[in-house]
Amino acid sequence: MTPSGFLHRALHGPADPPLRLLPPPVAELLRSLGAPPRLAAHLRAVHDVAAQLVDWTERRYPDIAVDRAAVLFGAATHDIGKTVHVAELSGPGSSHEEAGRELLLAHGFSPDMARFAGTHASWTAPGVTLEDLLVSTADKVWKNKRVAGLEDLVVARLAEATGRERWEEYLALDDLLVHIGDGAEYRLAFQASFPVHP
Repeated sequence: MTPSGFLHRALHGPADPPLRLLPPPVAELLRSLGAPPRLAAHLRAVHDVAAQLVDWTERRYPDIAVDRAAVLFGAATHDIGKTVHVAELSGPGSSHEEAGRELLLAHGFSPDMARFAGTHASWTAPGVTLEDLLVSTADKVWKNKRVAGLEDLVVARLAEATGRERWEEYLALDDLLVHIGDGAEYRLAFQASFPVHP
């Protein structure tokens, strides 16, 4: 299969279980950048998990205003800087964070939307929103990785907004993340089925 064929399949092909498609402007940007197919598959998996997190938040907390579009965009683009720093797809590194923010700004996306490329890895920074925390959580739990400090921040925001006890919010979030984590092997297999290099 050609590199563009792999990228097309990562963006639009079937997955088992099904994964939501990326927002069309993001898919088009990834195509125009000649993104690595594995990156597109990763962004699609994290985007799908972010949608599950937002769905749950909207159902459980109807009085909390969550910018659904921002969370889904953030999840769909959080690692877009890896089109520049491809080595960070299979190895450590944080150069993709600022590169991703700059890339999104250069392509006409607002600073408010481009911020997720940086905040997905810095959830303790001042001014981090619930939307930022949801994107960060999706970027971990898609592969069933649990980060206690990150989850504690989400729980604290939810408890503060609702007036409920933290333990109650922790149990509710934990149930959701266990459920999402159960699908990690399928998402990991989907991502692994695509080449790292375009």
